[in-house]
Amino acid sequence: MMSVKEYAEDINQEVSLVLEKCLEFDIDVKNEDDLLDEEAIVMLDNCFDKISEEMEDEEIAEEVALEESGMKGVKQNKKKNVNNFRKNDSKKSLAQKKKAMYKSKEKLQSNVIKIDENVILYKENMTIAELAKALGVASSEIIKKLFSLGLMVNINSSISFENAEIIVLDYDKELKKEQSTNVANFEEFEVNDKEEDLVPRPPVVTIMGHVDHGKTTLLDAIRKTNVALGEAGGITQAISAYQVKYNDKLITFIDTPGHAAFTEMRARGASITDIVIIIVAADDGVMPQTREAIDHAKAANVPIIVAINKMDKPGANPDKVMTEMADAGLMPEQWGGDIIFTEISAVTGEGISELLENILLIADVNNYKANPNRYAMGTVVESRLNKHVGPVVTVLVQNGTLRLGDPIVVGTAFGKIRTLRNDKGEEITSALPSQPVEITGLNEVPSAGDRFMTFASEKEAKNIASERKEQARIRDNKAKTAVSLDDLFAKIGEGLKEINVIIKADVNGSSEAVKNSLQKIQVEGVKINVIRSSVGGITESDIVLAKASSAIIIGFNVRPSKAISDKAKEDGVEIRFYNIIYKAVEEMEAAMRGMLDPEFEEKILGEADIRQIFKFSKIGNIAGSSVTDGVIKRDAKARVIRDGVVIYDGKIGSLQREKDSVKEVKKGYECGITIDGFNDIKVGDIIEAYEMVEVKK
Repeated sequence: MMSVKEYAEDINQEVSLVLEKCLEFDIDVKNEDDLLDEEAIVMLDNCFDKISEEMEDEEIAEEVALEESGMKGVKQNKKKNVNNFRKNDSKKSLAQKKKAMYKSKEKLQSNVIKIDENVILYKENMTIAELAKALGVASSEIIKKLFSLGLMVNINSSISFENAEIIVLDYDKELKKEQSTNVANFEEFEVNDKEEDLVPRPPVVTIMGHVDHGKTTLLDAIRKTNVALGEAGGITQAISAYQVKYNDKLITFIDTPGHAAFTEMRARGASITDIVIIIVAADDGVMPQTREAIDHAKAANVPIIVAINKMDKPGANPDKVMTEMADAGLMPEQWGGDIIFTEISAVTGEGISELLENILLIADVNNYKANPNRYAMGTVVESRLNKHVGPVVTVLVQNGTLRLGDPIVVGTAFGKIRTLRNDKGEEITSALPSQPVEITGLNEVPSAGDRFMTFASEKEAKNIASERKEQARIRDNKAKTAVSLDDLFAKIGEGLKEINVIIKADVNGSSEAVKNSLQKIQVEGVKINVIRSSVGGITESDIVLAKASSAIIIGFNVRPSKAISDKAKEDGVEIRFYNIIYKAVEEMEAAMRGMLDPEFEEKILGEADIRQIFKFSKIGNIAGSSVTDGVIKRDAKARVIRDGVVIYDGKIGSLQREKDSVKEVKKGYECGITIDGFNDIKVGDIIEAYEMVEVKK
């Protein structure tokens, strides 16, 4: 859809003429801001194409007449009018393409999954009783099967996805997570394409590395190589993602502004990269941001290529770079490892072709494929607000075909694709998998990393957007924790095989010792993966990486600032602090085995003022007291406070009202209190009763 004004600008015609034609064709618009639907656009295109052809015929006839009469120069003014009517041939060509697309537009394969009777949906914290009901069997049957697996359960016990999967297989059925079948959950939605629908797609590549090591120069060099190989206009980059052609194969490059932005996108569920290139200067070696890039690339769990840049420099030392990268965990192929290292010069162009060949080699090995016949799915690379056209969004199509006019949901925004431009800024009518494009037509600006999906109808898109908005509201009200020690055992029960950990310590020796100790923990089927181990305080970059990787941060003799603590809390990232290594190991192992000591917090029950002391030889001193707040309970923990200082912490022994022994005394009543093991009470002391309550996980 587009407004009357936009359509008039599109064909370089006056708004008044477009409105006049709309009136002729009974198209329901009244002013330049009213929207034209696809049917109206096709109708108007046909009309203006016909006018254009008639004018062309007139022009040719007039040109012949002018030639014969020798008045060729008089023709120029008329020609100018024709050129004003039609901006250029490419504009007409685009209009024809739009018209052809709208006329032949067919429904693509729906992303909505139809659940058959052989599929059982697993809900979070599903009980034995709920699973039995879904299977249509008695709960006792399932309990017996679980007993045979060594699990002592009852009908109200929760069952992990992994155990439920085993049970469901016994009944020849398939178990799926409920959220993975809901089309509104883009981040977790499972798409099962038929093999015959899949076709090869271009690999998507991100370049990372230390500042000034040549990332920008390399991107420019790749674009220049593309031009040199005959891809006209390849150097013109209109958006922060672009495609180049090498050996007749396309490669997509995503230019993220930094490592944190790359990881922030992953934290939002966006796995957009197939291959990461880490660029290292041959005359500089591995620097702090290089190590950061390595952490982020490893956490993304994708193939890595190391590009040793600046080989044209006199001080170039590729062996030093390879040694340092090997020490950082990236072993070169030349040394028996599995990481491809390519020596390049982004300035001279040396090695660029070899680098592109290595990208295509990895793509061939991994056999990247997608289904162009379904409604499009993908991710936002960047977005901005343009005051003239509204939200302008760069997206990467990851599956399906994105088409002009398709209803779309992006994050919690929705709309209809009004314009579609490729990486060179050219208007197109459709985009295939791995293609980056710029779109307009949304009702609000989404964020980088938001997922998108297109639908068959605008109504469906609106409903999905509304559902996602409600989900986002609930998430905001209830912060989602990435992973914590308290829920680690439950996560392992649900199939977690690897626990990601970030270690920040005061000195190198401590970080290495903590890392080595944690990696030695032996719990069957689960391993600890230290994704970052470094010296220094906890930073925002650590929080971002932890959120994206569902990692726990372990701080050894370090403390975060308030801003960092707040960021961790906001993002649901757990930070645990230690100053003794074996304590960190003990807690981690206990958490993995489900034996972590419960966490308690203090709850104040009440206070009582001591007004009088009664001395008994057999019992000791009894505090004649008045309860001034809350309630005093027999056997509760108690502190004796004198002049604001705690002088004893123990337990209430006996509690009496007049001559009767009672369980509790409420505010406003008098009573006699004894403190176990403490007789040195005085008038004016305060007895504070409290209890330790287990914190609910």
